[in-house]
Amino acid sequence: MTDSTILFRDVLQSAYGPLDWLPVPDGAIHRFHVPDDKAGTLNGWYVLYLDGIASGAFGSWKTNGSSVWSSRSPVDYREAEQVRQRIEQASRQREAEQQVRQLKTASLAQRWWRDAHPADTDHAYLIAKGVLAHSLRQRGDELLVPLYADGVLANLQRIAPDGGKRFLFGGRVKGTYSLLGRITPGKPLCICEGWATSATLHEIGYTVACALNAGNLKPVALVLKAEHCNIEIIIAGDDDRRTEGNPGRTAANAAAIAVGGLVAFPDWPNSAPDTLTDFNDLYRWEIDHAT
Repeated sequence: MTDSTILFRDVLQSAYGPLDWLPVPDGAIHRFHVPDDKAGTLNGWYVLYLDGIASGAFGSWKTNGSSVWSSRSPVDYREAEQVRQRIEQASRQREAEQQVRQLKTASLAQRWWRDAHPADTDHAYLIAKGVLAHSLRQRGDELLVPLYADGVLANLQRIAPDGGKRFLFGGRVKGTYSLLGRITPGKPLCICEGWATSATLHEIGYTVACALNAGNLKPVALVLKAEHCNIEIIIAGDDDRRTEGNPGRTAANAAAIAVGGLVAFPDWPNSAPDTLTDFNDLYRWEIDHAT
């Protein structure tokens, strides 16, 4: 055990909480359980070097974030170059392992999708949202939402009857999307967060790419703009009025700016409660309050 190993563990603990083990300083990627994550998961990763300046990197597969660490600042160019090379090596290792994980998950997603049956029209989630099943499939009591990247099924979002949502573990999410309709020149393309919102917009005539979360709006918009440079893009954003910073509006505006597109948000009636956030919420509220 070295002081640097203990210092590195202290940094990990400050980021993720108490850990009952010491990092292995062998220059290889190691996975670990992040204390607040689901039991049995190994979303955390780290790599640690002790020769020369002790340095390393760490992050979470779940949040896709990463950080770097060194025991002290380099005193000359040679030491600085050594640390830089190590961080680049750690990044390459992480990217290679991530690619392996994503390919493995894509294979699982394709097998599940192939073996699933068309979604039941009376599935509790579809009834609650007031939308049709469209191209969704179902495995057990879970709806399967397909997420594509470069025309290949890369991941699935699983939707439980109570609305709980989970992606397949280890799969790619950034830049993937689920499409309702056909992208056609001269016809606008909407990009939104949730699948129920995409179904709502599609049912009134729009082609819609569902990004599944706010953080993925901009990556999806950039991918689709690159593939269809002349298409008009409308970001149909969520309006998280009760959440500090309104992340739905913030992400939607950023995505629209990035691709030179338009942005649209629900136009709330004065009597609508501020618990409503998206176009599906507005659609269902208007039906419930129709006179």
